[in-house]
Amino acid sequence: MSEQHTYRVIVRGTWDGLTEQARERLLTEAGEHGMTSMRFTEEGSLSYEPAPLKHFSMRFVVVSDAADGDEMAAAIAEDRAETLLRGLDYGFGELKSTVTDLDTMKINRKPASRR
Repeated sequence: MSEQHTYRVIVRGTWDGLTEQARERLLTEAGEHGMTSMRFTEEGSLSYEPAPLKHFSMRFVVVSDAADGDEMAAAIAEDRAETLLRGLDYGFGELKSTVTDLDTMKINRKPASRR
């Protein structure tokens, strides 16, 4: 059994070919998908700005084999994004991902202040 790592993946894309119904739904629900809704979850959280309704991002937590690396985590997250967006009938273009491996990221701690 190989070691598992936890990844945070941001999937970015552009709306493309939205139906009028999908566009209306996105505009109506925009308040639920703004800056305050950005969370990393397994299911993914969708965020976008309503004006102009052009770009979106989705945040995912992906747990996968460390040996598979960032590329696999990105592929898993993009697959989840595609499945979710298609299920909602939202048209979109090419997806691009940014991956952070939480198990290897370096944390710089500030030293305690001297008195």
